[in-house]
Order: sequence, then C-alpha cells, then structure tokens
Amino acid sequence: MHEIPINHILFLSTALFFIGVYGFLSRKNMITMLMAVELILNAVNINFVAFNKYLFPGKLDGLFFTIFIIAIAAAEAAVAIAIIINLYRSHKSIDVDEVNDMKY
Repeated sequence: MHEIPINHILFLSTALFFIGVYGFLSRKNMITMLMAVELILNAVNINFVAFNKYLFPGKLDGLFFTIFIIAIAAAEAAVAIAIIINLYRSHKSIDVDEVNDMKY
C-alpha cells in the first residue's frame, strides 16, 4: 500500500488552517465565521492524526485528542447556533457589523 508523505498531509492541514483564519477574519456573517472556526479545528485534527501516525505509530494519543476536539466542536457549534438564532430574533440580522452598531 502506498503511504502518503507527512509533508503532503501537513501542507493540506496548513492550507485548511489559513483558509479558516482568512474566512474568520474577512467574513461578517456569523454562520460563515462559525464554519471557518470548524475548518481551523479540522486542520488541528489532521495534524494530531498525522503526527500520531508518523511519530508514535504504536500509541493512540493523537486519536484521543482528535475525538475530544470533535466532541468539543459539536458542543461549540450547538451553542454558537443557539446564540446566532437569538441574535437573529432580536436584531433581524446575523451580520457582525450590523449587530455591533445596534443598541440592546
């Protein structure tokens, strides 16, 4: 079976991370910002799995961290979506600039 070099995996992870950072900093819609944070977390998960496979092939520490991050990301997404729904109900917008300019 052909093994993928770690450089390729780390390049993919770095690309995902910086796409997520760009999406978080450049977008004003809260839903797209939440998706960008999920991209960043997935880039970290790829790093954990890659380093676990290539540096410590007999251990499962990287996989356990990945499962923990996936669980935390699911909880974070649920809370963030609930907050976004409440903001939309009160301000009729999920644009960050519009919500910042409004008074509560």
